[in-house]
Amino acid sequence: MGLITTDTTGNQLVEVEEGTVIMAPNIIITSMDKLINWSRRSSLWPMTFGLACCAIEMMATYASHNDLDRMGIIPRGSPRQSDFMFVAGTVTKKMAQIVRRVYDQMPEPRYVISVGSCASSGGIFNTYSTVQGCDSILPVDVYIPGCPPRPEAFIDGIIKLQEKIKHEHFRWSRWR
Repeated sequence: MGLITTDTTGNQLVEVEEGTVIMAPNIIITSMDKLINWSRRSSLWPMTFGLACCAIEMMATYASHNDLDRMGIIPRGSPRQSDFMFVAGTVTKKMAQIVRRVYDQMPEPRYVISVGSCASSGGIFNTYSTVQGCDSILPVDVYIPGCPPRPEAFIDGIIKLQEKIKHEHFRWSRWR
């Protein structure tokens, strides 16, 4: 829990984290940034864009053994309902335009997780038709290493994205 103190009127105050105080009876005092970032990071909806073998591990992460639903992560089939995109697998130059179009259709704020060595750096495919890292066409927020990465690495990457969202300031406003 947090630090329990008493204010001048005798009410008990519980400080859950820095800047967030719970007063009796069930009154929470916090900033709008913390409240909105808490709600955004607690219900992430990914746009799954599986291009190669990393997509199979991504599907295994959604299975019942790892169960991303307990983290509030529900895969979406439409980019207009998604918060972030998994780019899982080798991105070819022919597919790069489609990946970018799907990213552009996502609402703001939007995030990208690059999955595997092929999406992050081109992998072993240093050829004329392979994009050498999807960060040349998209702004990547989190990189997940591996070939293919384990489901635990997917969960770790999502947790890193949630930590990034937690520390954002005023990203939710139209005046950002």
